[in-house]
Amino acid sequence: MVRIRLRRLGAKGKPFYRVIAADQRAARDGAFIEQIGTYDPMTDPPTIKIDEELALKWLRNGAQPSEAVGAMMKKLGILDKVKATA
Repeated sequence: MVRIRLRRLGAKGKPFYRVIAADQRAARDGAFIEQIGTYDPMTDPPTIKIDEELALKWLRNGAQPSEAVGAMMKKLGILDKVKATA
């Protein structure tokens, strides 16, 4: 199954994440299918950038967001658009 989740980048103590679509069996920082966006928790407020078209494409094809990514998508209103079309 494909999951939309975070991939950690950045130095020790300075995290930076990419929002990716990956097979759920792949390692956290391992192979992924496609990059959908980024998340920077070090800024105030945290910066969330997600490509809405790519996210909707993956969600409509059955990808499941992780808890953290699901909360981000809900905050940006992406999950509401998927539920409206379903």
